[in-house]
Amino acid sequence: MGRKLYVGNIPYETNEQDLQDLFTQAGAVETITVMRDRDTGRARGFAFVEMANDDAAQKAISELNGQQFGGRRLTVNEAKPPAPRAGGGGGGFGNRGPSRRSEPRW
Repeated sequence: MGRKLYVGNIPYETNEQDLQDLFTQAGAVETITVMRDRDTGRARGFAFVEMANDDAAQKAISELNGQQFGGRRLTVNEAKPPAPRAGGGGGGFGNRGPSRRSEPRW
């Protein structure tokens, strides 16, 4: 069991201190990261909470999953590692091979 938890369906007005107050009921909290919109700074509706140990994490899941918080029913479960992203990125003009300049044929 991991110590990092995914917390979903949080109200958009939620801040780190709100979650700190809630999750300390289950045990010691190490870090809280409320995911925010880059442009507006408003919470995006989910966060990650890292508990101090596995027992506290399990207790938080069992006690807080499905609990009402700010008028919404929380989703609390173990955070999954991010899926690997397909690489590539790059240019935009496709793969033309080596650059060759040629003079126009008049």
